[in-house]
Amino acid sequence: MKTSTSTARGRLATSPALGWSSCRGVRRAPKPQEKGSPAEPRAIPAVSSSSCKRRRERGLCVWSASTSSGNISKSEGLDEKKSFIKSKMLQKNGDCSWAWDDHYLEKDNLWLTIRDEVLADSRTEPMLASFMYSTVLAHGTIEESLAFILANKLECPVLPATQLMQLFHEAFTSDELRAGFLADLLATYDRDPACKKYCTCLLYFKGFHAVQTHRIAHYLYKRGRTSLAILLQSRSSETFHVDIHPAAKLGKGIMLDHATGVVMGESTVVGDNVSMLHHVTLGGSGKSGGDRHPKIGSGVLIGAGAVVLGNVKVGNCSKIGAGSVVLSEVPPRHVAVGVPARNIPLTGGTAAPVTSMDQISFDI
Repeated sequence: MKTSTSTARGRLATSPALGWSSCRGVRRAPKPQEKGSPAEPRAIPAVSSSSCKRRRERGLCVWSASTSSGNISKSEGLDEKKSFIKSKMLQKNGDCSWAWDDHYLEKDNLWLTIRDEVLADSRTEPMLASFMYSTVLAHGTIEESLAFILANKLECPVLPATQLMQLFHEAFTSDELRAGFLADLLATYDRDPACKKYCTCLLYFKGFHAVQTHRIAHYLYKRGRTSLAILLQSRSSETFHVDIHPAAKLGKGIMLDHATGVVMGESTVVGDNVSMLHHVTLGGSGKSGGDRHPKIGSGVLIGAGAVVLGNVKVGNCSKIGAGSVVLSEVPPRHVAVGVPARNIPLTGGTAAPVTSMDQISFDI
């Protein structure tokens, strides 16, 4: 017998059989694929890439393609993939900015993978069944799921989750925010070895949640809804211990690892593919208004406890060592270390420091 409860946090439902198809018309979640067993045909061509070792080990190195017939040949699949990449301008860039990689999961396939992961967790840990259903399985899209998760984390007695969820879902369905949160999720899975599943980031990582809350606040701020944007900044600071002014501009593929104590001021600009660890401060200097905060380039790694003060530029593909205090410009492909920081050229390969997450080596 199934029981259900309606609360301000949303409709929770449990099912001993974990069959969700009878709950409010929600379609049954896909059956998780066992490792090593033959994959069911989904009209998804496999993609081989040297950069997706982790995904190949889990059987997740795929690219989603679909046709009206549901079946495509290998040549047609490659042609469609090239067209897909070209249409979305996903070519790799030489400036460390966000670029699509072959091993990334396209949105719909990513959502199916997350549902598979969550359903498997529900079966192995029945205590989580109601939680998993309410946060993921009860929703038809990843936008709805993320809006529900954030709304229930940021609600307060005078700001109910039902109102916040409607607002958040509206924002996440815009092209700007959708591209941002998908890139952030893929980047976190790529760079954080503690992130074994996509659903782990979606459900539990407060750094990811804080960045998405900021994206909503920035979305509102640009549309003149400044009071609501600042309220979301305040709630994010209280809930996640991350304080980002809604006017700050963030690129795609942002990861806040652990996130506690991260602060970004009003005129801060952060490029694509940037990773920061806990207690990073991107602050101003003095009390003068105007453009007074750091400008962080793309592909930058900022170590734990690092401080960057004033309207200084940190060049693309650079690194700031843990505990460093940066008061002047950091050229591209340099590491800034010390108090005050001194710049040392990075030598070695062409990979951006953000891809290795190495906080201590000068040879990249």
